[in-house]
Amino acid sequence: MDDETRWLRLDGAANVRDLGGLPTEGGGQTARGRVLRSDNLQGLTPEDVRRLVGDYGLRTVVDLRTVVEVDKEGPGPLTRAPTVTHLHCSLFPEGGRMTDVEADALLPWQTDDVRAADVAENRAVSDGSPDADNPSIGYYLGYLRDRPDSVVAALRAIAAPGGAAIVHCAAGKDRTGVVVALALSVAGVRRDAIVADYVATGDALGEILDRLRATETYREDLDERSPDSHRPRARTMERFLEVLDERYGGPAGWLTGAGFGPDDQAALSARLLDPAG
Repeated sequence: MDDETRWLRLDGAANVRDLGGLPTEGGGQTARGRVLRSDNLQGLTPEDVRRLVGDYGLRTVVDLRTVVEVDKEGPGPLTRAPTVTHLHCSLFPEGGRMTDVEADALLPWQTDDVRAADVAENRAVSDGSPDADNPSIGYYLGYLRDRPDSVVAALRAIAAPGGAAIVHCAAGKDRTGVVVALALSVAGVRRDAIVADYVATGDALGEILDRLRATETYREDLDERSPDSHRPRARTMERFLEVLDERYGGPAGWLTGAGFGPDDQAALSARLLDPAG
């Protein structure tokens, strides 16, 4: 499967990709039709739902948005599909009035302590390269610091057998990018492929931002920054994974410490990998 055929073209979502077809360090590849990543699913049409549930066999939705986002957007079309299970796994501490569209902005609803921790974290891990000099890395590490429970729950849902799973947030870039990067790392996907998958969201960035701007939930957050500031940079994901290497011996080391141990990781790897190689 090439990069183009990994995209699932839907009318109501702009950033839906199958995680199948990615190369592993051992020369194999990930399996198609098991795990998808996506932006917001609120705008799915009846035909989109039919394709996901009927053709793709979707059975699990992992929603990484905040409670605020879910409440403001209301129930999405997939919540009405009786065969689909929904799991809400916010990666942010809850308790505010705003949303998280992407991690490049300081969010007004965060506590001063959390805000300061994310800024300090980014300064500590920045390697001085232009692409790493942004707050995203600190935010990504903040997800792991503040909500390891949600990260572990999301990965366990992805690893569960039976039908396909889809993991999403608002843009499908930051929160989804972190959870997907961890999952692919556990499965032994080559790091350059993990980074390329993260960057691929940029191919749909214009449509993603247009869709989010069409809702009151996200419009104000988006209008405060230029469109290009939302673009995923390869060095951001590279540096995030390097920090996990330096501090924990890699993503698997962090996950083990968070309670997602060898048995969990083996189940996730088996779920993601194509047995045919």
